[in-house]
Amino acid sequence: MKARSLLLAGVIAVVSATSLSAGQQPPVRPPGTPAGPAGSESAISAGQIQRWFEAFTVLQAQEALQLSEAQYGRFVTRLKALQDSRRKHQMARNQIMGELRRLTNPQDGTNDEAGLTDRLRALRDEDERASVDLKRGYEGVDETLDLRQQARFRIFEERMEQQKLELLMKTRQNARAAARGRGKS
Repeated sequence: MKARSLLLAGVIAVVSATSLSAGQQPPVRPPGTPAGPAGSESAISAGQIQRWFEAFTVLQAQEALQLSEAQYGRFVTRLKALQDSRRKHQMARNQIMGELRRLTNPQDGTNDEAGLTDRLRALRDEDERASVDLKRGYEGVDETLDLRQQARFRIFEERMEQQKLELLMKTRQNARAAARGRGKS
């Protein structure tokens, strides 16, 4: 428990330090976008925070689920596959939602019903694929765990998601505080 708190505090410190360094709030770039010019302050993207937290989750799983050494390797492989699947589907869903926002923007004045129909169909298809892939991912993870560990894993995931949200909220608060501090100087 103490090690987890220290690791979470370390992640918060790294994120906060980056947000507060040089008294400037770095922009948050979407995953996959290039960094600014050499020497410019690097931003921590939401994707980077997500990957850090996924790694943190893997590190905490052995203790939280009381995994044996024999279980751990197979569990980690399958957990990472589940995390990758979630991330892939979330990125695809976000892209489709962005396209829907663009197509429904009243300022554009377009009335592309065929485009809307296509994007809504793509969203339904992506949600169905995600459901199937996530079910398969959970089945793979569950194969490595006994019944009690399966229940603990669901509780563990819920707790980790809550900690991730708290981390993101803390990071945003720190960024706002830094922005207010710059405004007073």
